[in-house]
Amino acid sequence: MSAPGPPRFVPTLTEIVQPAPTPGAEPVAQATPLGDLPAGLESRIVQRVLQRLDLSLERRLREVVGQLILEQTQSLLPRLREEIENVVSQSVSQAMELESLNSQIEQKKNT
Repeated sequence: MSAPGPPRFVPTLTEIVQPAPTPGAEPVAQATPLGDLPAGLESRIVQRVLQRLDLSLERRLREVVGQLILEQTQSLLPRLREEIENVVSQSVSQAMELESLNSQIEQKKNT
């Protein structure tokens, strides 16, 4: 007795379809398995790839972090301005009060 096949209304894959290349994407070259390369060449290739990756990651991270810092700074500006305004206003009020008190004390001394 053989195993029953799929129901007749289930589609069957008859060919392999390759995805269309993305516009603007560079074609990917077929890679040689590293195990097929001489040990010295394999090591140099690995080092080069790691160096390129390191430089690329460092550059991209710098760009992304810079953009994030800029966005965060811009979102903080209104709050910072408000806080600075409050501090300056309080400082001016305190200075005016002290000057007024000093003026009153001077007037009492002179009378």
